[in-house]
Formats: sequence, C-alpha cells, structure tokens
Amino acid sequence: MAVIEARGLRKTYRGKTALDGFDLEVAEGTVCGLLGPNGAGKTTAVRILTTLLRADGGRASVAGHDVARHPRRVRRSIGLVGQYAAVDELLTGRQNLELFGRLYHLDARSARDRAAELLDAFGLDHPGPVGEYSGGMRRRLDLAASMILDPAVLFLDEPTTGLDPRSRGEVWQAVRGLVAGGTTVLLTTQYLEEADQLAGRVVVIDAGRVVAGGTPDELKSRLGGDRLDVVIRDPERLGEAAGIVAAAAGGPAAADPDTRRVSVPVTDRVAALAAVLPALTGVGVEADDVAVRRPTLDEVFLSLTGTRREEG
Repeated sequence: MAVIEARGLRKTYRGKTALDGFDLEVAEGTVCGLLGPNGAGKTTAVRILTTLLRADGGRASVAGHDVARHPRRVRRSIGLVGQYAAVDELLTGRQNLELFGRLYHLDARSARDRAAELLDAFGLDHPGPVGEYSGGMRRRLDLAASMILDPAVLFLDEPTTGLDPRSRGEVWQAVRGLVAGGTTVLLTTQYLEEADQLAGRVVVIDAGRVVAGGTPDELKSRLGGDRLDVVIRDPERLGEAAGIVAAAAGGPAAADPDTRRVSVPVTDRVAALAAVLPALTGVGVEADDVAVRRPTLDEVFLSLTGTRREEG
C-alpha cells in the first residue's frame, strides 16, 4: 500500500521549473530516501506533500488524503522535521514537549503524559534546559516533538545536517525505532551514507524529475558488480597506473587525483587481484592500499546526475 503517492507533480517559480512531472510512491512502514543535487526539486516536493505549497499540476496523496483537497486531514496524519531544530533552548525537554502537546490541542494532563512517553522512548532524561543538550539530543527532541500525535507519516528534511558522526548515529537509531513501530518515513538527505543506512528504497531526482529508483543495492548494481580500488603511492604515476590496472583487470579504470585512487569494475575479484598487483609491481608502481568493494551511492549519484553531491 502506497502511503505517500505523487503523480505528475509540476511547479514553476518565476518561469523556472522546479518539478517537471515528479512521480513517487512510498510503501507503508518503510523509509524512502529522496536524493538529488541542489535545485533538483527535493524541497519543493516535500513542501507540496506536506501542504505547505500548492502544485501547479499533477496530484498527490498522503495517508489516503489528497493534499490539495484535504490539507487539514493530511496535516493531522504527518510529522515534519526540518533542517534546523525547532525547540526552545530555555525550556527543558519535558517543557518543550508539553508545549508542543498543548499547541496540538491536547489537554494539560494528556500533554504531560505524552511528553513523559516520548522522553522515555527517545532517551531524553536530561533535567536541564535544551541549551545544554548535544546536537544529537536536540535533533532527537525535534523528532519527539514531531511524534506528539503519533503520525502515520514522518517527513525528515536533511535531519542530520551539521551533526558530528556520533550525533548522526543517535538520530539514525531513533529513526529506526520509529520505523520499527510502523511509521512511514520520507527522508531527504545530502549524506548518501545516511540513505544507505536508513532507506529501504532510494529515489534520485534531477531537474524536477525522477531519474532512478530502487533499493540501494539495486542502484549500485547499475554500475556493475564489485570494484577494485588501488591507492597509488606516487601521484606522478597515477595516469600510468590507471592504464596498467585497466589492462590487467580488463575494464575501464577511473583515476582520482585527490585520493590517488584508481578504480576499475571487476567480475572476478580474486582473478583481478592476482592480475593487477603483479602488473603494477612489475613496472615499479607501489600501492599504499588495495581493496575490493561494491559501488557506493556516491558513484551512483554522480553517474545519474552528473553532479557530485554536496558535503553537508
């Protein structure tokens, strides 16, 4: 069952097309990662699906409600977490959640009870004001606030931007817990590792249209199977090494001067290793590291959009 569905969404700003026939389906109880370069239309799509913006064409529904005809029903069914924490730093976590509960029209007792449940569920037992929270704790509090009414669908717009790896991991764990409880999540992110960690399905959008979709493994398989990476010690010999690796492995090799890495697709990892290393050693090219791996979502993203992803 598709909990989020969009068909042919179109939106134009001042003559510039933001969405150009955008299609999307997100199944119940799953995480869908929405990826794309800056200006691809990710934020516009989320704003339309959350009723913050009206589409110029097409149709969309969330939790069974048409976003254009029944926006209030959609809002009662969703939670939205933006790029920046929307909490009061002078209040405690409990006070913040009680405040959100009252804003959602819960009575005082229900707001207190719901706040206590969420503080326990998200591991937020710090007694001090939110200004003393770490970045990860603030984002977990933001997630908790979005779950006051236990929405069926949660929209996460780059939820871990600017967080350190430990804080990012805390947020990931919280999201996994929500999905295990049945929440459907649409995640926009510029961290491709985040999509790989959380999303069961990834949709790549470019120039307002979906250009690819599938599980992370399915998208990676579009670039072939395994890849052999060799880090060359002497950067002056990188071009020479790329030619040797390509000939030995029997495939096109790509060289990255920034990392001194030569990468080539391989079908038989053992045979490729057995051929490449002696070929390099035979001409005196030294390697600092050798590894066989699957393609990354970064490489998929670059191949599909022609754009390197932005670092968050």
